[in-house]
Amino acid sequence: MLIATLAWRDLIRDRFFLLCNTAVMVGILVPLLVLFGVKNGVYAALVGQMLADPANLQIDTAGNATLTEAEIAPLRDWPEIAFVTPKVRTQFDYMNIRAKDGRRIRPALVIPTGAGDPTLPKDAALGAGEVAVSAQLAKQLDLAPGTELQLISQAEDRPKQLLLPARVAIVLPESATAGAAVLAPFATLDLIEAFYDSYSLPEHGIEGTKPLADRVPVYSGLRAYARSLEGLAPLQARIEAQLGMGTTANTRAVESLLGLGRKLNLALAGTAVLAAIGLGAALVLGFWSDVARKKTVLATIALLGVPGRDLALFPVFQALITAALGLVSSFVLYAIAAQGAAALFGEGLPGEAPLAVISAGQGALISLAVLALVACAAAAAAWSAQRLDPASVLREGT
Repeated sequence: MLIATLAWRDLIRDRFFLLCNTAVMVGILVPLLVLFGVKNGVYAALVGQMLADPANLQIDTAGNATLTEAEIAPLRDWPEIAFVTPKVRTQFDYMNIRAKDGRRIRPALVIPTGAGDPTLPKDAALGAGEVAVSAQLAKQLDLAPGTELQLISQAEDRPKQLLLPARVAIVLPESATAGAAVLAPFATLDLIEAFYDSYSLPEHGIEGTKPLADRVPVYSGLRAYARSLEGLAPLQARIEAQLGMGTTANTRAVESLLGLGRKLNLALAGTAVLAAIGLGAALVLGFWSDVARKKTVLATIALLGVPGRDLALFPVFQALITAALGLVSSFVLYAIAAQGAAALFGEGLPGEAPLAVISAGQGALISLAVLALVACAAAAAAWSAQRLDPASVLREGT
C-alpha cells in the first residue's frame, strides 16, 4: 500500500521523534511488566507450595458420626470433588507395623486411600495387598518399595491378634503426609474395624462373638479432596449442608492466599489503568503534534491523488510501527530486569520458582492491548490529517 510505504519512509527520515515516542512507551511499560511478572512469579510459587501439600485440599468430617453408604454415595458424583473415601472410627485406625523379617515395630496411622487420592503420586494405584507408607515410617523401619510388611492389631485383651500381610508399593515423599502412616485400601480398614468389633474373621483364624455376615457397614465420617484451592471453601460448605455435620479444612490459609492474589490483581489493574491514561495522553499529544509538523508533507501527498480516508491512515501506520518498536524494546528490557531481580531476590522462592513470569499468552494479550491503545491514541491525529485542506496548507507555507 502506497500510504504505508510513505509513512514508513517518513518515520525513518524523522528518527528523533520516533525514538522519543518509543522512549515514552518503554518508560511506562517496563516497570509495569516487571511488576506484573513479579506478581505472577511470587504468587504462582506460593500457590505451587500450597498445592504441593495435599492436606491443603483436604476436607475431613469432625468427630465420629454414623454415616451409611447411601449418605456418602451422592458425594462421589460431585464434580468439585477429586477424591472421597469413608473413614473408620478413630480408635481403630492405628496398627503396629513391622517388616516381615524385621525386629523393629512401630505404631502407625492407617489411612484409607484409593485411585485418584491426591496423597498418592499422580496416576499411582495400589494393587491387592499393596500399601503406601510415609517417609517417616519408611525411615524408621528401613522400608523400600517391594518390602513385605505385617500390620498387627493392638487389642491386648484378645487371645489372638489380627495380622495382615502387605507389600510396600510406594514410599511417599515427606510433603505428602506427616508422621508414621500407612495408606491402604478402605477394605483393609473395614476389616480392622470388624476385628475390633468382635466379628469372626475365619480367613484370618479369628473367632469372634458375632458372624461377619451380620455386619452392616457404617462409617464414622469421610475424607474428601477439592479439585482446586478456589473450590475448597464452597465444597466444605456444601458437604456440611449435605451431611449436617461439621468439617475441618485448611480453608483460612487457602482463602488468605487467594485473597492476597485478588488484592494484588486489583492493585496491579489500578496501576495499569493510570499508566494507560498517562501513556494515552502522551501519545495523543505526540501524534497530534507530528501531524501538525507534517502538514506540508501530508498536503503534498493529498495533491498526488491520495484520498482523505487513506491520508488518515498515515499517522495510524506510524503509531503502530512506534508501538511495535516500543513493545519489542520493553520486553527485551523486562527480560534483562527480570534476570537481574532474580539474581538479587529470587533465591528464597519455594521450589526454585522463577521470580518474574509472563506467559506467552499473557505477553500476547499485553501486546494487543498496547496496540489497541496506541491505535486509539492515533485516532485524533488521523482525524486531523483527514481534515487537512491541501490548498490552504500549501498557501500558508508559501
